[in-house]
Amino acid sequence: NVLQAFAIDRTRKAIKSLMKLRPEKALAKRGGGTVLLPVEELVIGDVLVVRPGESIALDSVIVEGSSSIDQASITGESIPVAKSAGDPVFAGTINQTGGLEVRVTKLAKDSTIEKLVRMVEEAQSEKADTQRFLDRAEQFYATGVILFTLALIIVPIFVLHEPFHAAFYRAMTVMVVASPCALIISTPASILSAIGGAARRGVLFKGGVHLERAATIKVVAFDKTGTLTEGKPLVTDVMVGDRVVDFRSAPDPAALDLLSLVGAVEKKSEHPLAEAIVTECRRRELRIEECSAFQSISGKGASGLVNGQRIAVGNARFFATYGISIPEVFTMRLATLQDDGKTCVIVGKIDTDAGTVNLLGAVAIADVLRADAASVVSQLKSNGIERVVMLTGDNDRVARAVAKQAGVDEYHADLLPEDKVRVIKELKSIGPVAMVGDGVNDAPALASATVGIAMGAAGTDVAMETADVVLMSDNLRNIPFALALSRGSRRIIYQNLGFSLTVIVILVVGALGLNLPLPLGVVGHEGSTVLVCLNGLRMLAFGRSKGF
Repeated sequence: NVLQAFAIDRTRKAIKSLMKLRPEKALAKRGGGTVLLPVEELVIGDVLVVRPGESIALDSVIVEGSSSIDQASITGESIPVAKSAGDPVFAGTINQTGGLEVRVTKLAKDSTIEKLVRMVEEAQSEKADTQRFLDRAEQFYATGVILFTLALIIVPIFVLHEPFHAAFYRAMTVMVVASPCALIISTPASILSAIGGAARRGVLFKGGVHLERAATIKVVAFDKTGTLTEGKPLVTDVMVGDRVVDFRSAPDPAALDLLSLVGAVEKKSEHPLAEAIVTECRRRELRIEECSAFQSISGKGASGLVNGQRIAVGNARFFATYGISIPEVFTMRLATLQDDGKTCVIVGKIDTDAGTVNLLGAVAIADVLRADAASVVSQLKSNGIERVVMLTGDNDRVARAVAKQAGVDEYHADLLPEDKVRVIKELKSIGPVAMVGDGVNDAPALASATVGIAMGAAGTDVAMETADVVLMSDNLRNIPFALALSRGSRRIIYQNLGFSLTVIVILVVGALGLNLPLPLGVVGHEGSTVLVCLNGLRMLAFGRSKGF
């Protein structure tokens, strides 16, 4: 009973211990000053002051300051994450270096930690299919054992005329050794230990049924944006003249100068690609000159005066309005970049007096593949996944480039949310399907899959409510870990069931035919129960020796 309680309560205790990380009071700005208030009295919109080393009281967004935040308690990430103004922070995480002011976005009862506790409690109440079957079978089995025990008393005494003591002793021994204790505890001990071990890694299964179904997965479907890719456009290449420079390695001064020039014009624009260019300039601490006389043509490009020169940035149609012919070599370089799924912004210097344009180069921007995406796809295939598929609403050219880089078996492009559901249903003809997405526009597909897995869903309500498995960080490697864990737990369950049944058969045969002593029967029966629990508890440490 002690081992059983330990297996069942370990997860709840581990998650509820997070509540201790959340301070009971927080320093809030009220009436021109600061006041220390209980977290229950804080309301949405309150601005809290968080000093270095303090825990963040409630889910919030940073309004002032920057710092490194230790999110290990929520997401399982061992490395602190850099946060600055505009970034979300979660209750129970620890501010490490800088002073912060954060605006509360969720009340205490709606915080991420509270949701985690509720999710784990719901997971423990939702039994696996095997466990539900055993619970139903237990009633019939137990009734059968009692009737068989009575028969072992009545028949030998009244039909075979055996002494009462011998018949009763044998019947009691059979009743003890045939009891299904080890058989019944074999599944919950393994399932709940696996849920507890996964939770400490930031992988939350919403119940034993989902853990068990994950073990059957044959197809894994990934959403592209924000799952296989970073989810935001980044500068990948800069073309100076007709020379392409890989901007993710070590760009030369000429490439940096051109990017700075483009950044000066794009600083005036609100286009997402312009924002990516300006962000890259700031990340590399480039000097961005002032731009005046800014002009923009929607869907084509923009221009402005930078250091007395009119610099134009845009697509080929924008430059076509100036009547220039783009050189063939330049066009070929652009085509190569575009075939890799990159969007190119052409840069030129306009001679207003002569009405001509001198092409300076181009900037390539793309939603780049995550660094570990290809290795995770390869690992899934080596672990027995028959097909890895990518689903995206992007155009075919971009999808094809990303799919090639990631190494997926097939891709489907230009999909609306309802189209993703259709593809998921088609993939089920191969076998059970796991859908991995961000939990927002992928919600219908997550719900349609055999197992829905939400990526990076800390604080994302749609992900938590729709998915069957929630990954609290953006670590793709937790996907093969989750699938391997589910298979490991299924293997442990089968071991426990086989061992339990074997022990029961051996002890019952021994009691009926070999006059097994009752004390030895008790040792065998209780010993098998203890061994089954201990074997199930191994799932708490799953993955440490497997490189996950």
